[in-house]
Amino acid sequence: MAVKTITIDMEAYAKLAAEKRGSESFSQVIKRVLGAHRMTASALLRTIEKITLSDETLDRIEDVVRDRDRDLVQAPPVGIE
Repeated sequence: MAVKTITIDMEAYAKLAAEKRGSESFSQVIKRVLGAHRMTASALLRTIEKITLSDETLDRIEDVVRDRDRDLVQAPPVGIE
């Protein structure tokens, strides 16, 4: 496997080191963290299908949406002159 040496400042090193899990290498950390930002639409849909929300959570979401609809600020009508 080919390798490449990079230089990072101490702040970046500390942040990278803080992301390490167990005996994970820095290469593995970078791939895990940066790879997470490349989710495709199909991967997102597969993930959404696995999500289960409790009835309590769904009820609370409905409450928030209902309150939002009720509290909408109405803009004054704009006349064409």
